[in-house]
Amino acid sequence: MTKVLRNVLSIALGLLTTVSFAQDINIESRTRIDMSGDNNKQLTNQRVTTGVTFGGSNWGIHVSNDFNYTLGISDDPSSTIYEAYGSTDLMGFANFTIGRQALNYGSGALMSTNDWSNDRTTWDGMKFDFNLDAVSASLGYANLNAGMPAVAATDTTDAIPASEDQTRTWVNVAGNFSGFDVNVLYMDKQLGDADDSDAAMGIDLSGEVAGANIMASINTDHDGERMTMFGLTYSINDDMSIMVSQTSYDEDNDGDGFRMVGTNMDGSWSTTGNIGYLPNGYDDLTIGLNYDMGNVSLGAALHTVSDNARDNYERQATEINLGYNFNDNARLGVTMISDDMGGETDDTYTYVTLTITP
Repeated sequence: MTKVLRNVLSIALGLLTTVSFAQDINIESRTRIDMSGDNNKQLTNQRVTTGVTFGGSNWGIHVSNDFNYTLGISDDPSSTIYEAYGSTDLMGFANFTIGRQALNYGSGALMSTNDWSNDRTTWDGMKFDFNLDAVSASLGYANLNAGMPAVAATDTTDAIPASEDQTRTWVNVAGNFSGFDVNVLYMDKQLGDADDSDAAMGIDLSGEVAGANIMASINTDHDGERMTMFGLTYSINDDMSIMVSQTSYDEDNDGDGFRMVGTNMDGSWSTTGNIGYLPNGYDDLTIGLNYDMGNVSLGAALHTVSDNARDNYERQATEINLGYNFNDNARLGVTMISDDMGGETDDTYTYVTLTITP
């Protein structure tokens, strides 16, 4: 019996020594101090992300965890699985990934992770990344891992509970053509027992023309609402650049306005760190200046929001960003925002963010 056990252990040890894999451990600590409003608010949120990746020549496993807590609130800590997926090569034709994944495609207007939030958006499902010469292509199917609001019953549909997941089937194709980067994302969805909505679609284009970087993004959500973005960035010198962009929401649309749940734009300054989606018929003209001095960076932008249905409506918001790299592992960021919300009283936000990675 002892001899048999010894032989089994010897064979197992021999097999183990033939397996070659790499291990990578990553940790990120993000501390954000929220000093919004005029009441001396000091709300400090901490997020620590730990992750480990194992992999070989044609396979990989990645698991990461978010631990969140608010300083001074003892019953607030929470821990969630951020990503957990396995990936393997399919005979050189494609790469197959299954599990919980953070997904970002194109401009992020249709599918992105909302990294500003402590409760980041991920997707539970699978995707195929095809190995093609001219373009990169992905095909996926997943459930949205986020709390969804309940949908009330109507004359033609039944009520959908808040726990009902929204499933997505998507195709993303990206490539470079004549110096321009092109990304096309098509997303279908099924929402419980309700009738299927229209497919969402986004087309993004970016490239260089006459020394300036230009971009265009044309997006349609699941309800047929449309949002377009056009922008231009010009480098004055190696350190300074100016940018101009216009984001427009189609005024001819009926409904609640353009929205895709859980993206980097699904919210406002306090939840996404940007102005977020705007109602139908609104335009956001943004003019900005960025100055990069190596370890120190400075940026400022002015948003002018107008409503095509009201000639006398005007909303202005300013944002100032200051960044400093202590070293390769630590960065400090300060964001200051003032938004009049189209009225006489400004909403103010100040965020101090320290990010540390090993």
